[in-house]
Amino acid sequence: MISLLQVCGGKFLARSAIQVANKAFYSAQMSKRVAVVLAGCGVYDGSEIHEASAILVHLSRGGASVDMYAPNMEQMHVINHAKGEPMEEKRNVLVESARLARGNIKALSELNVNDHDAIIFPGGFGAAKNLSTWAVEGKDCTVNGEVKAALEAFRGQGKPIGLCCISPVLAAKVFPGCELTLGLKNNDKYPNTTDTAAAVRQLGCTHASVDVSQSHVDRQNKLVTTSAFMCDAPIHEVFDGIGSMVKGVLELA
Repeated sequence: MISLLQVCGGKFLARSAIQVANKAFYSAQMSKRVAVVLAGCGVYDGSEIHEASAILVHLSRGGASVDMYAPNMEQMHVINHAKGEPMEEKRNVLVESARLARGNIKALSELNVNDHDAIIFPGGFGAAKNLSTWAVEGKDCTVNGEVKAALEAFRGQGKPIGLCCISPVLAAKVFPGCELTLGLKNNDKYPNTTDTAAAVRQLGCTHASVDVSQSHVDRQNKLVTTSAFMCDAPIHEVFDGIGSMVKGVLELA
């Protein structure tokens, strides 16, 4: 009987230790405060909706708290997503981003690096049209002043930055010499990766060829990137790659 109690007691203590460890890990993750910067709503003129949602799901699963931001500015233009054609109207990036944030969003000018442990940028053409001018000027683009300031502030404090799809070009422009991925070069599933990677290299950065379901970590600059919809992939593979990126960001935070 004594032996049985000792065995049962040992198992109970082991389970208790595991529960305590899990609670400590969850509590640590809960303390991670992440800023997510949106660029509108919709792949062709704003943030890619599935990417933004995947980021939020993985951050929630990781126990992180999230604040969402967007520049309070006019979009470059508005695209009819049913036809892929420009429309004769104007929209505001912050107002459109509020659709994705369910209304819980702040102007990017209010972002304070001291209030967060990490920052993440979804992709979508909004990153190349509203957060920068990459869509029309490529490597010679300018990055929105508030976006640049946020990137520099997080890097300056050694806090991780996550980017997916086309948004890694923001880091390439602001941090010459950094490492990032836009997917696999010379692969038909990644139709825009090869040319974009060449432009990134011209900025002095290193491009890592990484599959859509994975991410690349630049530990020196604390950048975590994944290709997402740079790849013509099933959505679950994009979701997995974004999960890898988010996990990498939380581990560095």
